[in-house]
Amino acid sequence: MSEISLRLKKPKMLIIALALVFLLAMGLFTWNFIKAQYAPVDPDDHSYVDIIIPSQSTASQIAGLLKKNDLIHSEAAFLSYCKKEDYDNRLKAGHYRLSRSHSLAVIASHIAMGRVVNISFTIPEGYTVAQIKELLVREKVCSAEAWELAVKKNYNYSFLKEVPAANKNPLEGFLFPDTYSISEDCSTEQVIEMMLSNFEQVWMQQFALEAKAQKRSVYDAVILASLIEKEARVASERPIISGVIKNRLEDGMRLQIDATILYALQEHKTSINYRDLEVASPYNTYKYAGLPPGPIACPGQAAIAAALKPSQHNYYYYVYKGDGSHYFSRTFAEHLQAQRKYSQ
Repeated sequence: MSEISLRLKKPKMLIIALALVFLLAMGLFTWNFIKAQYAPVDPDDHSYVDIIIPSQSTASQIAGLLKKNDLIHSEAAFLSYCKKEDYDNRLKAGHYRLSRSHSLAVIASHIAMGRVVNISFTIPEGYTVAQIKELLVREKVCSAEAWELAVKKNYNYSFLKEVPAANKNPLEGFLFPDTYSISEDCSTEQVIEMMLSNFEQVWMQQFALEAKAQKRSVYDAVILASLIEKEARVASERPIISGVIKNRLEDGMRLQIDATILYALQEHKTSINYRDLEVASPYNTYKYAGLPPGPIACPGQAAIAAALKPSQHNYYYYVYKGDGSHYFSRTFAEHLQAQRKYSQ
C-alpha cells in the first residue's frame, strides 16, 4: 500500500472512531437520561403524599397529577413506561399514599394493581354490637346512620337462621373480634359481611365438629361463650368459669352473672347495685334460670373454645379478687367468706 493511501485512510479511520465515540456517548447519555427519568424524585424523602385519582381518569391525567405533586420527573416517561408494561389501560382510581422516594416503576405498579390506602381497625374480644358501632364511627369507617341501616339487613348465613325472630339484635355474638383491613370505598354492609364470614370460617374450621358431637347449636355455644368472654379477665380462667356455668345449669341454679345485668341495662358500669338486679329483662340471670335468650357480646376464639370444653371441677361460685383474677368456691358458705375477704 502506498504512503498516499495510508495518509488518506488515517483521517477516515479517525472520523469513524470519533463517530463511534460520539454514538457511544450519545447512547450513554440517553441511557442515563432515561434512567434518571425513572429514578425517584428524592430518594431521601420518605414522607408520603396522598393522591386521589378520580374515576374515569386517563393515563395522561394521572401522569399530570403525579407530576403536579412532584412524584415523577416526567409525564412522558410515565406514559412511556405504562405503555411498555401494558399498564396504560389498567390504572385504577382511588386513594393512594405515595412517596418521592418511590421509583417511577413502583408508583406505576401501585396504581396499576390498585394498592389503595386501606383502613385498619381492631374489634376487641367481648365488644357488643353497640360498642362495635361506636368504634367504627369513631374510626370513620362508617356513619352511625349507615350502621343502623346495615345491621337491619338480612345476611345469608346458616347460623343466623338459629336466632329467634324476637331477638331485636340478631348480629350480637357473630361479628367476630379481629383486626380488619378495608379499602376506603368499602360499604358498611361489606364490613359486616367480612366479620360474619370470619366467624363462619373460624367456627367451621375449629368448632363445628365438636359442637355437633355435643349436639350443641351454634347459637347456644355463642351465648355461653359471650358470658365467659365478659366474665373472664384472665385467659386461664375461661375454662374454669365455663365449668362453673355448666355446674350451675346442670343443678338448676340461676347463673346470677353480673354481665347479663349490664347488658340488660345497656350501661357501662364498674359495678351493679341491688336495684340493678331488679331490671325487668329476660337477660336478668338473677331472676330467670338458664342461659339468657341471646349472646351479650361478640366472643373471641378462646371463649368459644372454653364454652365447648369447660374444666371439670366442683366450683359453683366465684368472686372477683380485684387483680383481674377470681376466687372460686364450692359452697355458698365459702363464697360468702370470699366475698367478705375481697370486698374490703
